[in-house]
Amino acid sequence: MTKAELIEEVSKVVEMTRKDSETIVETIFDSIVNSLHKGDKIEIRGFGSFRTRQRQPRVGRNPKTGSRVDVPSKRIPFFKPSKELRDLVNGGEKAVDHEAVPVVDHGSSHS
Repeated sequence: MTKAELIEEVSKVVEMTRKDSETIVETIFDSIVNSLHKGDKIEIRGFGSFRTRQRQPRVGRNPKTGSRVDVPSKRIPFFKPSKELRDLVNGGEKAVDHEAVPVVDHGSSHS
């Protein structure tokens, strides 16, 4: 699924304009990126968590020439799927049909 297809799906499910859906999707992605940039961890229950990991400096090789190249340390984004998402991907339950499932507000009763 591309970002354009995701925007189209959001637009259909919540019955709003494509432009409004694009704003929502972009805001979500921007929020995730900004949080990772600040070093924060993002946890979306039932989906997974995003965080950054530190890669140590290493010596790599140029694939064309085979010469040694120093690769500096860097932070990389890392996604860890939730158990629920892993189970769904591995055939636990069928994918959710958003048109057949009512939106339920779970409030803040989770502990």
